[in-house]
Amino acid sequence: MITLSGIRKTYGRTVALDALELEVREGEFFCLLGPSGAGKTTTLKTIAGLEQPDAGTVVLDGKDMRGVEPYDRGVAMCFESYALYPHRSAYDNLASPLRSPRHRLPAAEARQRIGAIAELLGISGLLDRPVGQLSNGQRQRVALGRVLVRPARAFLLDEPLSHLDAKLRQQMRAELKAIGAVQHTTTLYVTHDSVEALALGDRIGVIRQGRIVQTGTREEIWYRPYDTEVARAFGRPRINLLPGVVTESGVRSDGGVLLPVRAQAPAGTEVLVGLRPRDIVLRGEGHELTGTVYVTEVLGRSVEVTVRLGTGDQRVSLVAPRADAARLRPDDPVRLAVRPENLLLFEADRPERPGRRIETQS
Repeated sequence: MITLSGIRKTYGRTVALDALELEVREGEFFCLLGPSGAGKTTTLKTIAGLEQPDAGTVVLDGKDMRGVEPYDRGVAMCFESYALYPHRSAYDNLASPLRSPRHRLPAAEARQRIGAIAELLGISGLLDRPVGQLSNGQRQRVALGRVLVRPARAFLLDEPLSHLDAKLRQQMRAELKAIGAVQHTTTLYVTHDSVEALALGDRIGVIRQGRIVQTGTREEIWYRPYDTEVARAFGRPRINLLPGVVTESGVRSDGGVLLPVRAQAPAGTEVLVGLRPRDIVLRGEGHELTGTVYVTEVLGRSVEVTVRLGTGDQRVSLVAPRADAARLRPDDPVRLAVRPENLLLFEADRPERPGRRIETQS
């Protein structure tokens, strides 16, 4: 188990981690999601002992890591920058952890383990090649394999799929999930990709400006986001956020659009109503919204339809089956339906912070 308490790390006047609190459970595959500069890599380096926090404690399996060297922490980290031995072959890079005094294995057992990991990562045919002759994607898989071959109390993975093409990235997500399930090794996986976080994480932590904003399962993050920024981070297309004002009967938005969401907030409060594109349908039961087609975009078997609501300029995007949306053209009138229970409500965004979610009444 990994526990970070009150971690603060600064570089001059730049605050990288600001009283960060994080707990990763034993055997859990935990995804840490955030934009560049949020503090993701610094968090991993602090756990690994490569960076010393200015304040706070790092605890691994119940033991305080203060003063413990990286080599003695029992964690294996995969760097986004590969950190491979350029003059060695892919095989020798994979074998290097198994040749250390602590993790040394008999040659036959090491070959078997390396072969299994190489096959899993799709690099079996590359083992004899020097690292300098590999593509960026191949190097990244070698770097990931070097982490996975060694026994460790925790894997720390810093965006290990970022240089792979889309097809291989999707394949590797499934393989990584399988590795976690089989090995039961605690894994902290850093990413800026919400799709990866939703696909891989037993739980997800959202980090922003060196602080954990929200931690939860994919369902908790999806259905109960802490604020508008968390809501925007998950889902493609992004969530629709319609500005409006709380009334006695719901929320009234521009253009005469009335949304049946009852807020635990006084009338006149400015809010944002969240509608996820996949919760809006062209045909179905629910609260009816009328508008005209603004634009359509084909997404393989489905179509993203942007609709101008009511008489104003409010727009929402939805994802519809291609058969339902194939004949739609700009300015065509449409009727949409959304279930009231799928609506989310937030405070209006402020310059100093995103709007926080408001509880609704059923």
